[in-house]
Amino acid sequence: MSAAGSPLVEGDGPARGPVRPSGLLDVLGVASVVLDTEGRVVLWSPQAEELFGYSAQEALGQYAARIMVHEQHLDLVVKLFADVMRTGQSWAGAFPIRRKDGTTRLVEFRNMRLLDDRGDVYALGLAVDQSTVRRLERDVALSTRIVAQSPIGLAVLDTNLRYASVNPALEQINGVPAEEHLGRTVREVLPLLDADAIETAARRVLDSGKPVVDQPAIGRTPADPDEDHAWSVSLYRLENTLGTVLGVAVSVVDVTEQYRAGIEAEAARRRLGLIADATARIGTTLDLDRTARELAGVAVPELADVAAVDLLDAVVRGRRSTLGPAESAVIRALAVQADEAPDALRAADPPGQVARYGPDRLVTECVRTARPVMVPQVKDEDLPRIARSPEAAELLGRAGVHSYLAVPLIARGEVLGALDLKRTRNPLPFDEDDLLLARELASRAAVQIDNARWYQNARDAALTLQRSLLPSHPPVTGGLEVASRYQPAGATSEVGGDWFDVIPLDDGKTALVVGDVMGSGITAAATMGRLRTATNTLAALDLDPAVLLEHLDRITGGLDQAIATCLYVVHDPREGCCLIANAGHLPPVRVRAGRDPELLDLPTGVPLGVGGVGFSTTTVDLEPGDRLVLYTDGLVETRRHTLDERLDRLLTLLDGPDRPLEEVCDLLLRTLHEPDNFDDVALLIARARTDG
Repeated sequence: MSAAGSPLVEGDGPARGPVRPSGLLDVLGVASVVLDTEGRVVLWSPQAEELFGYSAQEALGQYAARIMVHEQHLDLVVKLFADVMRTGQSWAGAFPIRRKDGTTRLVEFRNMRLLDDRGDVYALGLAVDQSTVRRLERDVALSTRIVAQSPIGLAVLDTNLRYASVNPALEQINGVPAEEHLGRTVREVLPLLDADAIETAARRVLDSGKPVVDQPAIGRTPADPDEDHAWSVSLYRLENTLGTVLGVAVSVVDVTEQYRAGIEAEAARRRLGLIADATARIGTTLDLDRTARELAGVAVPELADVAAVDLLDAVVRGRRSTLGPAESAVIRALAVQADEAPDALRAADPPGQVARYGPDRLVTECVRTARPVMVPQVKDEDLPRIARSPEAAELLGRAGVHSYLAVPLIARGEVLGALDLKRTRNPLPFDEDDLLLARELASRAAVQIDNARWYQNARDAALTLQRSLLPSHPPVTGGLEVASRYQPAGATSEVGGDWFDVIPLDDGKTALVVGDVMGSGITAAATMGRLRTATNTLAALDLDPAVLLEHLDRITGGLDQAIATCLYVVHDPREGCCLIANAGHLPPVRVRAGRDPELLDLPTGVPLGVGGVGFSTTTVDLEPGDRLVLYTDGLVETRRHTLDERLDRLLTLLDGPDRPLEEVCDLLLRTLHEPDNFDDVALLIARARTDG
């Protein structure tokens, strides 16, 4: 096959028994003829019959020159025959012959003298059709040049899968000289390659005869021991003309560029998928901690094995923060996510904890400069600059942190904090592609985090205002035992205008109030505060509930087109009853021992602020042990159910044995108030005391 070839034998070394013959002589069709000293034919082979056209019976005893050589060369051939017989030196040459059928053919001859055991002399003539010889010569020359000059690596493995031949291209691919291949297995020549797959495929081809085309192989060779390469390997079985299996032919094409392009394309697809995933998963709510957890969850494990989302504490509190070169960073941990890295998880700041990172820390550098910090190969001396403490640095080292990346979280021109990434199980270091991906994730998430931050600050301010306006009443007042709850809404501003009040009156009476200002936010909370103040002032005048609502209606009409519903109740323990007036509010529920809970049938009235419509007062019995439940619509209204269905559900929950009022409040909120409800809830439950 090439200069690097060696004889193909059955197994290692020379054959130890009969082997099947080569088919090459059959292809050549070598004719053999034996002549006596006078030039007569004494032996005539079947191949001679085919070449010259004379049967053995026709040729034996004939002068060979007359039936084997063209008449124009007869004298020369006779002379050459005599010289061979006289000198014993062989002769070779090519002459045209005239076959029995009269056709002419150019034939190559080899003549040599033979001597038998009695001393008799004979001549052996070997003859081959020259066109057949030339064709084989051309085929061999062409095959040799193709193999030697082919840019594709070519090899022949013998039946024991040891190299029998390699071409120069394969020498270059493998980085091993041809002579160091011969007689050795793929595993022995290329120990850094996955030889099992290749040898398994070669054995299958050898046994079945079915070729294997484009089998991938990935690994390293002595030609480039520091980089992975990829090859396309094809194998097919080699047989001679008689069907004898000679070995396996192997072709090797270097497809490293295509392989790397495929990896890059897959990485790009993965990056796009991760960004799309981040877009869908990050910012599903305006909850700051949840948004941070969503960002960390997207980063692990696709981008990092450990991810932490840290914000500057001043930013969380709603203040801008600018760090000088020598200043430490006060950082609040919001979220941390780890993929099977318990030591690294313990090294991270727990969510909610505030920690001070010195000016030499990498995360401090990141938030101070608003630029990423990447350490592709983390060394022991890098760990103290990554961790918050020496103990944390030791944990990171134990976890096997070998690559680090921190990217700033920037929104609206302000550095909020950093996305902190580490790799432990993923063996690859962070590279420029990872940096681009991390920056894209941080950029998208920072806007959501900033929205959640401002929303949380606004919500906290509004809740602080609203809670400051709500009463803190004793559990027992006058003739009533009282429990209450206020639940902010689950979305948007999360602050509404719902309120309740418990107002002690003269003669042991108690006023119970539940109201709902239309709208939400600071304005609604402020309006609610003004109405609550007015209600407390009017209640002190001991007005009839209907008259009190009329005054509130006029007050509400002057508050920038404010509208509110309100239920005002005055409990008189001496009379065992309640006086109730309603301004467009949902009816209260009365719960009495031994009876089904009931919605009180009251004149609904119109909301406060509408004006022009009077209110009425209804007297309702409330005996000792009876309970009165007042609530706002946020407790019972949903988008999926009718109001009647929800009110029936409320009555069902209130049915049953008596229980502490605090437990009843928790039960109603837990069961009826849904997380996606965009309205707040005020709930007030009063029980008439038996000793009042």
